[in-house]
Amino acid sequence: MQQYTRLFDFVDSYENKFAKVHMLNAKLDGNWQGFTATQIKEQSMQLAAAFTRLGLSCNNNSAEAKDKIAIIANNRPEWIVTDLAAQISGLVSVPLYPTITVEEWKYILTDANIKCLFVSDITLYKKLLQIKDELPELKNIYTYNKIDGATHWSELLQPITEAEQKQIEITKAAALPEHLFTIIYTSGTTGFPKGVMLSHENLASNVLNSMPFFHFCDDNSKALSFLPLNHIFERMVTYLYMCKGIQIYYAQGMETIGDDLREVQPTLFTTVPRLLEKVYEKIEAKGAQLTGIKKKLFYWAIRLGERYDVRHTNGVWYNLQLKIADKLIYSKWRAAVGGNVKAIITGSAACQVKLLKMFTAAQMIVMEGFGLTETSPVVSVNSYEEAGRKFGTTGVSIGNQTIKIAEDGEILCQGKNIMMGYYKLPEQTAEAIKDGWFHTGDIGILDEGKYLKITDRKKELFKLSAGKYIAPQLIENKVKESSLIEQIMVVGSNEKFVGALIVPNIQSIKDHFTSLGKEFSDKISVVQDADVLKLIRAELNKYNKLFSEHEQVKRFQLLPEEWTIDTGELTPTMKLKRKVVMEKYKEAISKIFNN
Repeated sequence: MQQYTRLFDFVDSYENKFAKVHMLNAKLDGNWQGFTATQIKEQSMQLAAAFTRLGLSCNNNSAEAKDKIAIIANNRPEWIVTDLAAQISGLVSVPLYPTITVEEWKYILTDANIKCLFVSDITLYKKLLQIKDELPELKNIYTYNKIDGATHWSELLQPITEAEQKQIEITKAAALPEHLFTIIYTSGTTGFPKGVMLSHENLASNVLNSMPFFHFCDDNSKALSFLPLNHIFERMVTYLYMCKGIQIYYAQGMETIGDDLREVQPTLFTTVPRLLEKVYEKIEAKGAQLTGIKKKLFYWAIRLGERYDVRHTNGVWYNLQLKIADKLIYSKWRAAVGGNVKAIITGSAACQVKLLKMFTAAQMIVMEGFGLTETSPVVSVNSYEEAGRKFGTTGVSIGNQTIKIAEDGEILCQGKNIMMGYYKLPEQTAEAIKDGWFHTGDIGILDEGKYLKITDRKKELFKLSAGKYIAPQLIENKVKESSLIEQIMVVGSNEKFVGALIVPNIQSIKDHFTSLGKEFSDKISVVQDADVLKLIRAELNKYNKLFSEHEQVKRFQLLPEEWTIDTGELTPTMKLKRKVVMEKYKEAISKIFNN
C-alpha cells in the first residue's frame, strides 16, 4: 500500500485507479447523480484559483497566519470540493456543525478569524445573517443552494488560467505532511469548544492504519454517508473510502435515511449508538404489532439474538436455530437497510451490548471503536472477523500507535495521529499532551491485555458522601438496555445514594398498558402515573442486582421530553451534556434527594 501523507493524495489515487467510477453521489431533483474523482478535482482546482483571486493565502505555515475558510453544510459533494480546494491552496478549513447555536457559531467564526464561509441552504443562511454584522473579518459568504439575495458558489467555478494552474501545483508540492490543514472545534460537553489542530499526517496516518480493518470492502462497495462531515470520523473515513475505491452516497437528510439505505443498498455505513438504538426500537415496535405465530417467531428470534456470543459457541442446535431465524426474521431486518450491509461502524459513545448481539446475529457486524477528535480519531476498533472482536469493548489498537493505562486508570495514547494542539490554547495543549502522551480523559482497562474497554469519563466520576466512587456511564449503559427506558442520567455527587433522571420510552409504556386496558392522554400523564412509576421501579431493580449496593439507583424522577441536540442536552455527536441537564432539571434532582 502506498504511504500517502497528504489528504488530497487520496483523491489522486482514486482518479488513477478508478477513473470512471462515481466517487461521490448525491440525490438531485429526485435522482442519484454521480461525480468522478476527475470532476471533483477539476472543481476543487477552480475553487482554489478563486480563493487566490479573493486574496486568501497561506502566507506562512504558522497556524494563526494561514487564512481560514469555514463550511456549514449538510453532507454533499460540494463539502468535499471546498475542503479539497482549501487543502491545495494551503488554507485551513474549519467545519462547523449546522445544529449548534448561533452563539457557538459566532464564537468559532471569531476565534478562527474566518474570512470566507460556505453554507448549504436558506435556513442556515438566515441563521448566519443574525450574526453577520458582528463578524467584521468575514468578507465573503457563498451558498451551495441557490438563494435569493445570496451569492451562489458556482460563481467561483471559472476556468483557470495556465498561470493559476502552475501556482496551484507549486502550492500543492510545498504542502508537507506536518502542515496544518484543518481546525475542528470539539462539540464539548461543557463550555465553549476548543479548536483541535490537525495536520495532513495526523489524518493520513489514521486512514492508513485503519485500512486493514476494512478488507471486507472493495471497489464494488458502496457507503452511505449521513454522520456529519464535521464529525472527525466521517471525515477520516471519507478518505479511507477513497483509498479503497468505495463509492460514497450522501443521504438526503436524517429523515430519509431509511429510504436512502434501501435505494443505495450500501455495504457499510458509520453511525453513533443513539441512531442504532432508534433503529432497534423501530424493529421492536413492528414486532409488537404482530399477532399469532408471526409474533411468537419474532420474539423467539429476539431471544436467540440476545444469547449470541462472538467468543463462545452455543452449540450445533443453537446455530441451526440461528439459520432458521435468519431466513424467517433477520433477513427482513437486513432488507430494511438495503439488504447488502456487511458492517456498521460506530463510536462516539458506548454501544449497548444487547444491540451488538442482535445486529451481529442478523449478520450485520457492528464494529465498535474508540477515538477522539484529538486522535484523528481512531484509537481502537473491533475487527470484522470474530477473532478480533469482543462485545463490551472498543476493540484493539489500530496499530502504529501505543496505548497505555495510567496509574489512575486514564487511557493515554501516542502516535502520528495525535493532534498538533489546541488552537491558541498552549496551556490546555500542555495539559493534554504530557511527555509525548495524549491524555484522553477516559478511564479504561485493557481486557485480556489488548481489548480496550472504556469504563467512564475521568471528569464524570463522582463521589457519594460516604466516599464511594460512582462511574455513571457503566450504570447508564446497562439500564438503557431496557425497552422501557429511553435515556438516563445518573446523579448523586456528594449525596448519600445514587439517583437518576429518566426519560421513559413513552410508546413502549403506552403499548404495555394498552394491553392491560389502560390509556394515557399525553406524556405528562405517563410520567406522573403511579403504575408507570411502579413499572420503572421494577425495571430498575432488575439492573440494580448487577451492581454493588452503593451503585444501585435508589430514587428517580421521570421526565416527559427526550433530550436532543436541538433542546441543548446533547452535543452534535449525541453525547450527554451533563452540566446542561443538571442545571435544566435541578428541581427534579432536588426532589430525588430531598423528598
